[in-house]
Amino acid sequence: MKLLKDRILQDGTVEEDILKVGSFLNHQIDVKLLNEIGKEFKERFKDKKVDKILTIETSGIAIAVIAAQYFHVPVVFARKTESKTMDKDLYESTVYSYTKEKNYTIKVSKKFLNEGENVLLIDDFLARGRAIEGLIDILKQANVNLVGVGIVIEKGFQEGGKVLRDKGILIESLAIIDKPVDGKIKFM
Repeated sequence: MKLLKDRILQDGTVEEDILKVGSFLNHQIDVKLLNEIGKEFKERFKDKKVDKILTIETSGIAIAVIAAQYFHVPVVFARKTESKTMDKDLYESTVYSYTKEKNYTIKVSKKFLNEGENVLLIDDFLARGRAIEGLIDILKQANVNLVGVGIVIEKGFQEGGKVLRDKGILIESLAIIDKPVDGKIKFM
């Protein structure tokens, strides 16, 4: 997606080989850009029946919500944190976060995923694939169908995309970056 790639080159920064896009994607949000991202996901999955979109808190929520308006479906998000308002009847999976260097137990209320539904996963980044694998585990527990995975930025130099594609999972990444060298961002 050219618009996204241009924005990454313009406003993305690299610190210690980590691409930071907080100025427009996952801290401060450029709603116009997200709107175009949502349209692009709808275009890429236009031939798929989607009943719901599932993401993981926090950064995936805004992206999923914008995309959902084009699919005309609800968004469900897996929580990483405990809440008194959350149901007790949950699907759970453990996800390791490399950026935070710890495991999270992600949770989705059983009443929001119904057997046989077709679910599209959406997230901001794909690196090693642990968050997506955790969401897929929840989908399996709920006996719902995985339509595919929409990713805004994939780190092509890490194994997540390859591992998931080797399992036959449809992944649509809007931008795939190579490992930054000397603070320079390159696309694959």
